[in-house]
Amino acid sequence: MTLTQLKYAITVSGEHSLNDAAKKLYIAQPSLSSAIHALEKEIGFAIFIRSKTGITLTTAGAEFIGYAKSVIEQYNILDAKYLSHANLKKYFSVSMQHYTFAVSAFVELVKQYDVKEYEFEIHETKTYEVIENVRNQKSEIGILYLNHYNQPVLTKIFAEFSLHFVPLLECNIYVYMWKGHPLANKYQISLEDLDEYPCLGFAQGEHNSFYFAEEVLSTYQYKRFIRANDRATMLNLMIGLNGFTLCSGIICEELNGKDYCAVKLKSDEKMTIGYIMQKNAILSPICEKYLQEIAKYQKENF
Repeated sequence: MTLTQLKYAITVSGEHSLNDAAKKLYIAQPSLSSAIHALEKEIGFAIFIRSKTGITLTTAGAEFIGYAKSVIEQYNILDAKYLSHANLKKYFSVSMQHYTFAVSAFVELVKQYDVKEYEFEIHETKTYEVIENVRNQKSEIGILYLNHYNQPVLTKIFAEFSLHFVPLLECNIYVYMWKGHPLANKYQISLEDLDEYPCLGFAQGEHNSFYFAEEVLSTYQYKRFIRANDRATMLNLMIGLNGFTLCSGIICEELNGKDYCAVKLKSDEKMTIGYIMQKNAILSPICEKYLQEIAKYQKENF
């Protein structure tokens, strides 16, 4: 296995056909095809599915490409620092469940870098995709929560994918709603108080198991339940339908505005928010700075 083969495979994964990839690499299509076949033979499985309509990644191939990109990125860093002495563009990617404070921390991180020096990515997405993105090294870390219900299942998945969970904060459960909600002025709210209002949750797609729910107490039998795909829709439903969701209680008014509030839920339930990373990986300096930004929200809210 060579760096050239890895670069070839990465290029092919971003194109619709071997012919398009060959043109991009400035090599003959038969030479590229031969190199990919040799790589697949060496590693013992197919990276790509070839058909009349084009070329797509296999499941194992997608994971392989994630690792290949990491290897090439590390090589480019070594090359820039010790060989070509070039200025390498800084790169950082994070995936997360829908946490406003994690987005706000990302905003503060980006402000610290010159716009010409970096390439950053943020993926606010479904729980399983958070895990997959870290597993395939699309993201350096993934931010999600554990509680007594989902921990046994998710911890098992982390172990299977060679991931490690690092706790950031433990918090009580709060009811997140708009300030015009009939219950917004209460000191504490019970689940029974909420029965007449729709509970809002983030859709998890094909992995719509209770274990992947972003909201704690996902097994409670709510009378009304609505799933949404994004935070903007969620906020609109809170105002339009007096809907609510359950959260950590950390509010970022600078992003969501001042029209929303969090009221303590009458429950002994706890949630531990943390991040997952590749086992034995060393976090980049940029990632460390990002976690420092998140730590500021810990101090402000707990």
